[in-house]
This record gives sequence, C-alpha cells and structure tokens, in this order.
Amino acid sequence: MLKTEVRKIYLQKRRAISAREQRVWDDLLLIQFQQLALPPVHAVLTYAAMEGKKEVSTDALLGYLEFRNPGMQIAYPVFDQQKGIMNAIRITETTFFEVNNLGISEPENGQAAAPESFDLILVPLLGFDEAGFRVGYGRGVYDRYLKLARPDAIKIGLSYFEPIPKIEDTDEFDIPLNYCITPQEIYEF
Repeated sequence: MLKTEVRKIYLQKRRAISAREQRVWDDLLLIQFQQLALPPVHAVLTYAAMEGKKEVSTDALLGYLEFRNPGMQIAYPVFDQQKGIMNAIRITETTFFEVNNLGISEPENGQAAAPESFDLILVPLLGFDEAGFRVGYGRGVYDRYLKLARPDAIKIGLSYFEPIPKIEDTDEFDIPLNYCITPQEIYEF
C-alpha cells in the first residue's frame, strides 16, 4: 500500500472511532506500554495528541513513565512551518501551551532540547507496517528529526490499529520505529 492510501484509509478509520472506543483503547494501550522492559528514561520527547484527529493520547503513558523515572524531563515538539523543521522544548509546571494554525498544541515557553538528548521518543502516526515504518501527515518532519536522534534512542509509535504488511513507497529518509504499540499487541522491529 502506498503512503497516500494509508493516510486516506487511516484518517477515515480514525473518524469512525467512538469516544467510548477511544477511552477503552487508550486504557489498553497503557496496559501494553507497561509491559515494555524499558531501561531508565531520563528524557522523553512526546507529542500533544490532536483530539480532533483522534490521535492516541500520551498523557497516561507519561504519568506512568514519570512514576517509574522520577525527575524525568519531558519535551514536546514545536514546528517551524516556514523551514519545515521540528524543534523540541522541555516543559515544566509553568509551561503554557498554544494551538498553532495546524491544530497542534505546542509549548509557548521552555528550554530547547537537542535531538540527541532523548532516551525515548513517542512518535505520532496514522499507520505503520510490519517492518516498523510509519506514515504520518506527509511532511517528513519527524523522519528528519529522528535522523538526528541518538542511535540508541527508543522510538515508539502508538496506534489504535494493527499494521499493514508493507508500505510500498518507503525510502532511505524514512526512519523505522523500534516498537509500535496497539491496544492488542506490542510490535518490536
């Protein structure tokens, strides 16, 4: 399946998710996430789920990670739309978020964090395949950022749906995930 087909199909599948299904699936994703044998995590890059697009929320996962890793630093992406790049901003209790013109909630204030500073990166996606390649919204922003991350940084995708066999039009710029978690299973690549 081509990336454009994956985007179309999975955006439609997401629109069909009921609020109840999403709550149940988020709980099941947390249970799956808790089964991962993760090393200590000092710094995590996450994302703010776009509720209108029914993205998987990372809130409960972050709460679990903070409990397991006291003092863990959390960062969120900020997109420079003119340059087509992503930066990461560490947040604190006093960080305010603002929704940008793409509907993405971003930190307004905080300290910049280098891509190589993260032990764990939670990656949004629309769909993924059995080799760990993902399809996002089509700008390549995450793949360019992930290329700058440490080779040992753990990249985890979160999906309400199971993988497709193969994304046919991946290229050398696509960065595979280490894991993808669904409500039913943990996929390791």
